[in-house]
Amino acid sequence: MTKPFKTLDDMGDISGKIVLVREDLNVPMQDGAVSDDTRLRSAMPTVLELADRGAKVLILAHFGRPKGAKNPEFSLSKITRPLSAVLGREVQFIPDCQGQAAVDGIAVMRPGDIAILENTRFHAGEEKNEPALVEAMAAIGDLYVNDAFSAAHRAHASTEGLARKLPAFAGRAMEKELDALEAALGQPNPPVAAVVGGAKVSTKLDVLNNLVTKVQHLIIGGGMANTFLHARGVDIGKSLCEKELAETAEAILDKADEAGCIIHLPYDVVVAKEFAANPPSVRTCNVHEVAADEMILDVGPAAVEALGDAIKNCRTLVWNGPLGAFEIAPFDTATVALARIAAALTKDGSLISVAGGGDTVAALHHAGVADDFTFVSTAGGAFLEWMEGKDLPGVKALIG
Repeated sequence: MTKPFKTLDDMGDISGKIVLVREDLNVPMQDGAVSDDTRLRSAMPTVLELADRGAKVLILAHFGRPKGAKNPEFSLSKITRPLSAVLGREVQFIPDCQGQAAVDGIAVMRPGDIAILENTRFHAGEEKNEPALVEAMAAIGDLYVNDAFSAAHRAHASTEGLARKLPAFAGRAMEKELDALEAALGQPNPPVAAVVGGAKVSTKLDVLNNLVTKVQHLIIGGGMANTFLHARGVDIGKSLCEKELAETAEAILDKADEAGCIIHLPYDVVVAKEFAANPPSVRTCNVHEVAADEMILDVGPAAVEALGDAIKNCRTLVWNGPLGAFEIAPFDTATVALARIAAALTKDGSLISVAGGGDTVAALHHAGVADDFTFVSTAGGAFLEWMEGKDLPGVKALIG
């Protein structure tokens, strides 16, 4: 199938060429060490392939929020050794991403060498996508590869500007992400189900409005479900709820009806009088039996079984956000149960499952099924904006 963007397969002979590769190296650190190397491992296929094909690989990335000024606390020099350990190769460090310092650093590189350039956000022009910085960065390279989907929703010099200045290609991680997203909402196999959870409707209004026109089943969980239950006239006790958004929730329900999308709200729920681990007051009840001093903290087992049946009749699933307060037992039960059903269907080959967002990734790992989904995106903001149906500048620039 022809893709709308060029990949590493379209690069031809790159031996001796200087390739600027935008990666996401913005990893969490604890006591000077990388505490989660997922993003480093995700950079591995592209960086090693380019090096093995004889390119001089220059990695562009941001780290923290230095606000357009040099700050040793946010130097990417800290990532050189951890990345080297992941790649199993020496990784050099070059103290700028443009100008003479970059030119001097590149001059001593040989084909196949890998180097990290200093934090792009040390330049104020990075986040403003200033043409002068784009020109200066483009001047040090021959080709550009964007491998950082998680930064693709930002129109920065290193994510969007360079893609319009140099011959641009999608890296392997970016390609995998875009292929998965296309399979999930671009040209999916219907019927399509979406799970959208989280605390607040207000943070996912655009997602819900977009999804009701794209999917056949929309499963709403978390605190968001309470707002929809309230809009339907259900007494939800002291549950988390955005009562001021009742009319908005009604409008989404009406839009779903018009589009032929079934919205699934819980009809049995797990409630407690306090939000704490295994509280003595925890019980399961019909959604119409929530007491005034109780709060809804998870979806009940009967509803989970019905949701599982709905997913079994679907070919594609998109998941963003947990069904309950999954961080605390026993309110992780519904999320874990539904995630395991989706994972089993995926392993059977009957479901394409794509999930994304920080809480979602954590919940799938907690359920022990992250590796069984078709694709799990570690991108937060970019994944959410994609679910909202928005164009992502970094992706649009690759497509032309």
